[in-house]
Amino acid sequence: MVVCCYSRQQAEQVKARLADWLAPRGLAFNEDKTRIVDLEEGFDFLGFNLRRYRHGHQPAKLLITPSPGAVRRIRSRLATELRRLRGSNAMAVIARLNPIIRGWAAYYRGVVSSKVFDALDNYMWWLTYRWACHSHPTKPKKWITRRYFGRFNKFRNDQWVFGARGRIINDRGDVAFLVKFAWTAIVRHQLVAGGASPDDPRLADYWATRRRKVKPPLDGYNLSLLAKQEGRCPLCGDHLLIPDQPPQSPHEWERWWLNIVRRAIAADYLTHHGQGGTPEKNRTRLVHTSCHRSLQASNHRKPVPATPSGLA
Repeated sequence: MVVCCYSRQQAEQVKARLADWLAPRGLAFNEDKTRIVDLEEGFDFLGFNLRRYRHGHQPAKLLITPSPGAVRRIRSRLATELRRLRGSNAMAVIARLNPIIRGWAAYYRGVVSSKVFDALDNYMWWLTYRWACHSHPTKPKKWITRRYFGRFNKFRNDQWVFGARGRIINDRGDVAFLVKFAWTAIVRHQLVAGGASPDDPRLADYWATRRRKVKPPLDGYNLSLLAKQEGRCPLCGDHLLIPDQPPQSPHEWERWWLNIVRRAIAADYLTHHGQGGTPEKNRTRLVHTSCHRSLQASNHRKPVPATPSGLA
């Protein structure tokens, strides 16, 4: 728990009152994990760093960023995963790292993370380039960059995207590629109404409405598709993504991607499923993977497996 006060004296008083409230319930502060610090000194909490910055005569500004420890941990994990994947192909690298990158970026997208995301993308480029050089020790650098890097994401003007060239993942001929941290849009946290507690049963509707308003960590293209479809599958009418409880850590976001998004959603590029008539114009829509496969089976077409990202 974090309590912000105007002075150290006020913080001591709040701590004393909380201790008096906890004592009858058989609880007490863990003194090793409890401390009072000045906001200008800053502190880490749940993977975030909270610190107040002053710039000349301008008012002080409180900034919340990914903590240095959290950044070190994700860098270490990415490096470890790439070492384990030596000898594997590019598709294995993409399948393993995409959920990790998406999960970490989704957890930190609500704070000041743009510079951290850019730095991690540069680090990922260096890791994947080293992995490619290790996989092809006799090949020149130009051959390696042409083989593994290119403008694989057609919605991004970025020629340094790591991809599995030759591995087509859908009917459009798209190539599997490694996502980047910076592609996750920053979405500021919406303040909670004063006194609103998720443990209050009288406020269940408030928290349910608040969760529905939170945009899932998708790119702008897929978010626009979800908005046009009002978040529902056009084939069955049910909601595509309903997080009953938003993930509370990078690992939970990673599992959310693996267990919900990738398995729940597929892109359907056929627009006309009625009897007779002429389709007006081809458009993309998001449908449940199960509905997509059922539709293909009914049309006597070979099912196309969902992409690693599960999205258009």
